Amino acid sequence: MALQAGIVGLPNVGKSTLFNALTAAGAESANYPFCTIEPNVGIVAVPDPRLKRIQACIPTNKVIPAAVELVDIAGLVRGASKGEGLGNQFLGHIRAVDAILQVVRCFEDSEITHVDGNVDPLRDIDTIETELILADLESVEKRLVKYSKQAKGGDKESIFMRDLLTKMKALLDEGKPVRAGEWDENEALGIKNAQVLTSKPILYVCNVDEDALTGGQNDHVDAVRKHAEDVGAGVVLISAQVEAEIAELDEDDKADFLSDLGLKEPGLAVLARATYDLLGLQTYFTAGVKEIRAWTIKEGFTAPQAAGVIHSDFERGFIRAETYTLDDLEAYKSEAALKAAGKIRSEGKSYVVKDGDIMHFLFNV
Repeated sequence: MALQAGIVGLPNVGKSTLFNALTAAGAESANYPFCTIEPNVGIVAVPDPRLKRIQACIPTNKVIPAAVELVDIAGLVRGASKGEGLGNQFLGHIRAVDAILQVVRCFEDSEITHVDGNVDPLRDIDTIETELILADLESVEKRLVKYSKQAKGGDKESIFMRDLLTKMKALLDEGKPVRAGEWDENEALGIKNAQVLTSKPILYVCNVDEDALTGGQNDHVDAVRKHAEDVGAGVVLISAQVEAEIAELDEDDKADFLSDLGLKEPGLAVLARATYDLLGLQTYFTAGVKEIRAWTIKEGFTAPQAAGVIHSDFERGFIRAETYTLDDLEAYKSEAALKAAGKIRSEGKSYVVKDGDIMHFLFNV
């Protein structure tokens, strides 16, 4: 699935440090604005304990997890909607992604300058949201003029778009993002095709110090959590600096380092899974002696659509999917035992794949 989440935020909030740790892509990081000018794209594995559980029953030397694509986007400043700073590039890059990870600085450090002089995550959130709303408003108003003229001729599509844009403009005029509205399926598709910035789902990533990461009180984080609850968004706590240190360690040292901090896993694992969920993705598995692999699909995919993620021929010539659950695999220990017990189901073209299904596809082209 070629879906991407964009990492956004004001300059010097830790975006590129976080991106480097996530992807080991070596994106430039420095204590000044705009060190990231062209977006860096990285592939991040999504940790899934179910893969090891499958491998315990079906031994293999190759295990391939699901992954998400992350884009590190240049820092935004106030006035970006009017082209200030790198505003045009920033807004263009956001239009291209499917979801937004907004990194907000929730730590104090006098040696790292803040573009607005002091740390205030709610102000930072408001700055970015305001710029996106203003950019959307300009775009919507231009489109509204176009479709209003065309609607006078009675064209149904133009009438639909005129009415949709009018609804969006009313929200934006109130300073609300488009995602705050209620939209039916056709309206949601129209909004997606229009690449409306404030329609994209958002996750707030609180960049904290080590103390807050391990349970210490942090008023900045509390404020972000309250705001996220109010707008129906998620929150993930992460220390970009700690994650950067973890990324440089070998596996044994990582385990010791995490244990010393009292953590079960790196924050990046939590963030990867949260991003996966934000994008509306889920996983099914294929398993055999050659490899065990997690495949990424959109929620609601049918069996042929899921098969098409592997190869278009699988979808085009789909016959059926032999499907079973991980719980049954662990209970019966092997596919042979599952077959003998009648626990492998034969699913047809209308079957909606469930998260965690283990599948084999039969096809003919």
